[in-house]
Amino acid sequence: MNKKYSDFFNPEMETMTRPQIEKLQLERLQATVAHCMNSPFYKKRFEDNGISPSDIKTLDDLRKIPFTTKQDLRDTYPFGIASAPLDRCVRLHSSSGTTGNPTVILHTQKDLDEWANAVARCLWMVGCRPGDVFQNTSGYGMFTGGLGFQYGAERVGMLTVPAAAGNTKRQLKFFTDFGTTVVHAIPSYATRMFEVMEEEGIDPRRDTRLKTLVIGAEPHSDEQRRRIEQMLGVKAYNSFGMSEMCGPGVAFECREQNGMHIWEDYYIVEIVDPETLEPVPDGELGELVLTTLDREAMPLLRYRTRDLTRVLPGKCPCGREHKRLDRMQGRSDDMIILKGVNIFPIQIEQVLMKFKELGGNYLITLETLESNDEMTVEVELDQLFTDSFGRLQALEKKIARELHDEILVTPKVRLVPRGTLPVSEGKAVRVKDLRKKF
Repeated sequence: MNKKYSDFFNPEMETMTRPQIEKLQLERLQATVAHCMNSPFYKKRFEDNGISPSDIKTLDDLRKIPFTTKQDLRDTYPFGIASAPLDRCVRLHSSSGTTGNPTVILHTQKDLDEWANAVARCLWMVGCRPGDVFQNTSGYGMFTGGLGFQYGAERVGMLTVPAAAGNTKRQLKFFTDFGTTVVHAIPSYATRMFEVMEEEGIDPRRDTRLKTLVIGAEPHSDEQRRRIEQMLGVKAYNSFGMSEMCGPGVAFECREQNGMHIWEDYYIVEIVDPETLEPVPDGELGELVLTTLDREAMPLLRYRTRDLTRVLPGKCPCGREHKRLDRMQGRSDDMIILKGVNIFPIQIEQVLMKFKELGGNYLITLETLESNDEMTVEVELDQLFTDSFGRLQALEKKIARELHDEILVTPKVRLVPRGTLPVSEGKAVRVKDLRKKF
């Protein structure tokens, strides 16, 4: 390998050969399965299926273990899947739920340290170094994109700017005043920042030191990525993460930009047919299934992510032999990703159904307006409800506020007369996605 060790944040793990990776995976899988017997959920799941940790003798034996689903996390809310006692846990993150209960992931201090190491490895891989200034435009709090990138960037040794989401003019002031060189942003917001730069007379090449953009959290095409690179004068690297797997840092592009390396010392990758749940060969599209290998508080075995992707065949010129995932092609369920937030139509329905003034028919429309992805919720009024225009406007605003409290995004709400929206035969069409695919 003609690569200098300075190209790697963790040379021992990043330069492993395939046999070395698989040997380590088996050792960690066996230890993880044994540790999972401390979880009431997994202990019962193994007993119900007549298997024991001693049955896992090879990596292929992983298929003996049943899948874990998001519904399992909800059914055992909040801590039923945990494999470590609460007094060893130091943080939790949660995502919004579709039936009232969110999904909760616990972390020990070791889990957080390894998560920071994984994110640091990703950032280092695309050229981030001490001396860079890293600005994070993600929301902080329960959303893992904030703290996940924060601690990873600090582990690299960069000066960090935890700007959080929104307030674009302030973001741009930070760019120019602090000499920001690396930015993390969702693709649609990166486009919005450029539009405001044009309005403010800021040339990103002349007036800023920006060179690296980390994008992810919402689907985007390679064409959109290239357009963003051209606008901002940066190299933009695709990333993948999810709260159930800690958050950001699961998979990341290297400088070759030809697929996201998934860190196989932390995860075992399976791609399965979402209908038959049988494995598909490398290069074929299927559902991503992940098993955690180095987590203490809440390891997950064969977790169905519902994300559709494929393993890219062949070796990467960067020298890393960790498998590469293609960009996410969609979902095997009905989840919407808007502005980096995961939303299920049922969440919207549950809010709407609280209002006696509304009927049962609604339509969610997703559109790209001035380079921003927006949501409009049209809902029919109950035929018995009549009121003044002013009262209808007030009701629309109240519904929008309650929807924001549930889905963390503020949609436009339009109340329409009963019978206005189309009625489908069979399964109702609730989502119309008209967003531009650049």
